[in-house]
Amino acid sequence: MAAGAKKNIKKQSVTKTKKTSSKKSASPSDKFFNRELSWLEFNDRVLHEARDTKNPLLERLNFLAITASNLDEFYIVRVASLRDMASMDFTQKDIAGMTVEEQLIAIDAKTRESMSLMYSTFNRSLVPALRQEKVNICDYSELTDELQDLCDDYFEAVLYPILTPMAVDASRPFPLIYNRMLNMCVALEGAGSLVSAGKGKDESDSEISYATLQIPNVVPRLYKMTVGDEVFFVPIEQIIKANLDMLFLNKKVIASGCYRVMRNADLDIDEDEAEDLLKEIEEQVRKRRFGSIIRLEVEEDTDPELLEFIVTELKIRREDIFCVSGPIDLTFLSKVNSALDKETYKSLRYPEHVPAAPSMFDESLDNIFDQIREKDRIVHHPYESFDPVLEFVRQAATDPNVLAIKQTLYRVSARSPIIASLLEAARNGKQVMVLVELKARFDEENNINWAKKLENAGCHVIYGLVGLKTHSKITLVVRREEDGIRRYLHLGTGNYNDITAKIYTDIGLFTASESFGEDASEFFNMLSGYSIPSTWRRLIPAPIKLKDYFIKKIRREADIASSGKPARIVAKINSLVDGTIIEELYKASCAGVQIDLIVRGICCLKAGLPGLSDNITVRSITGRFLEHSRIFYFYNEGHEDIFLASADWMPRNLDRRVELMFPVEDPDCRARVIEILDVELNDTIRAHYLSEDGTYHKLDLRGKTKLDSQEKLISLASEAVADRYLPNEVTAFEPATSAEE
Repeated sequence: MAAGAKKNIKKQSVTKTKKTSSKKSASPSDKFFNRELSWLEFNDRVLHEARDTKNPLLERLNFLAITASNLDEFYIVRVASLRDMASMDFTQKDIAGMTVEEQLIAIDAKTRESMSLMYSTFNRSLVPALRQEKVNICDYSELTDELQDLCDDYFEAVLYPILTPMAVDASRPFPLIYNRMLNMCVALEGAGSLVSAGKGKDESDSEISYATLQIPNVVPRLYKMTVGDEVFFVPIEQIIKANLDMLFLNKKVIASGCYRVMRNADLDIDEDEAEDLLKEIEEQVRKRRFGSIIRLEVEEDTDPELLEFIVTELKIRREDIFCVSGPIDLTFLSKVNSALDKETYKSLRYPEHVPAAPSMFDESLDNIFDQIREKDRIVHHPYESFDPVLEFVRQAATDPNVLAIKQTLYRVSARSPIIASLLEAARNGKQVMVLVELKARFDEENNINWAKKLENAGCHVIYGLVGLKTHSKITLVVRREEDGIRRYLHLGTGNYNDITAKIYTDIGLFTASESFGEDASEFFNMLSGYSIPSTWRRLIPAPIKLKDYFIKKIRREADIASSGKPARIVAKINSLVDGTIIEELYKASCAGVQIDLIVRGICCLKAGLPGLSDNITVRSITGRFLEHSRIFYFYNEGHEDIFLASADWMPRNLDRRVELMFPVEDPDCRARVIEILDVELNDTIRAHYLSEDGTYHKLDLRGKTKLDSQEKLISLASEAVADRYLPNEVTAFEPATSAEE
């Protein structure tokens, strides 16, 4: 461990942690935050990064695009689910004591506030700042005649042949509008129908008619033009608006406006009744496009009569209309970065990050099994390369001594090298068993395609388990060696996805430990058959053991604190929602346990409340990488229990998913994990702190050392000092004895 880390940890052990008494009668709203509102607070933290002028300009655009994409998914899944509950007169209150209707009202108010800030950020901050860099995102009307001519040429050559205007009349009803697709509605006046062609004008020629057309998504949303050293981006819907007369000959365009609907995209699968799970999910994915509409977005200057027509045809409630002051669907902003030259606009991006060679592996990765057999090894993505994971499966596929490969897959990339290796392994005659989780939300179609290819290649494929999602990340390789059969394992906190491994922070453990291997074999037998082990040696699975194990470890720290000894819990997770876990943390806090939580997203726990959570601090870290790893640390009277897991502290992870937690036992690996926690706990730049009212704030940096944990971890990984993790460098991650920052 780095010397600075040791100093920071020891510096925390100064005063005794305060022991408090628990509040005896607190209402749910006094003890818990609403899950959905907490998520919206998380998305506002992402939006904060888009507004932060200390971030490079093009990265700020990306953050705004992520904010918009997150909000879309939140609505078509979470809000859609609440709408379903409301339609069924669901009366049960949430963890914070809110009814479904109260949640929907609060979500609507918060969303409108956030969207106003999103578009203010776009119009008043990002667009002017880009213009100073000679990058223009502008309307057609703002262009010179020369640039308008280029746009018109693009319309005639590319857009016009693709577009399909759909008239709406007695014989042609309003067409199906697909989920999240951008559309344009047009009000027209004049002759132009086949019936009236060749006839003289009549009274009906002055009546208003309507048409709608889908903005094509097979071409880029932005049309790019370069003039000298200046770049212009024009949304294609602006070009289409300017050329509508070509689509509606002999008609006068009275008004036009863009709109987009969001539909319920939460799959409704009755797994008990489904005869074929794969076919059932295929059908449900197809139906997703047709779900009930839960939200309509329109341009704020849309003609009132045109808006009335859209609302009437789509049968949308007035309260579900969102008027936006700019281009609808800001997710297109993520494409601006990739459309600009890397060198010319280098200063507007984060410095290029090339993952370091994993310091715990030989750089060549020759015979990876020899290295894993020698000792356990940790790899921390994206600070270190994902190559050892890919190489582990690739070598297993081609090694003549490997007899079998077993793996769980939740989300993989479209051109997954992991899948390619599994297919090759099957062709090479190895036993390949793969659990492909078909119910991974928004990856269902991708996973269905991979499952079919694996099955056709001769792999044994399991399509998940009835009633449960399999979210664990585990690969087992069975190899014949001179001294007998040996099992090699990779266990991770993140998916086997080579693309997201470049932007998600995750940790993977490689081991050839016999006890781990025995558990792994029994775990896969449990997935494929009916064998549920009564005891586990190292792996701690959900939903049959993990929650009880967490409760046991939390209570152990509380008992230690109650006896007057130092006690500490550190948890790094994506979300904290489970009410039972939160209650146990409150009790531990009252007993005097110092609890540091690093929670990226949802947090229903209230931190720093007198008599309840005085000793709990909650941080959330947002930056260029998405914090995704799950780490759990229990001081345990200096014996330090350290675990990695695929699970968060949420009911869905602990009660309704197949998850795995596993201990980190090798001294060098333990030092790596402790160092990660230490760096993140000392972050003063990227960390947001949870306040009592549920909002988050950053630290006042006056008098404090500036530390960006992600930049620090990049530099630590790039140093790649081989002896950095020698066992004699390990110092106990001693509990801080003060709840103060």
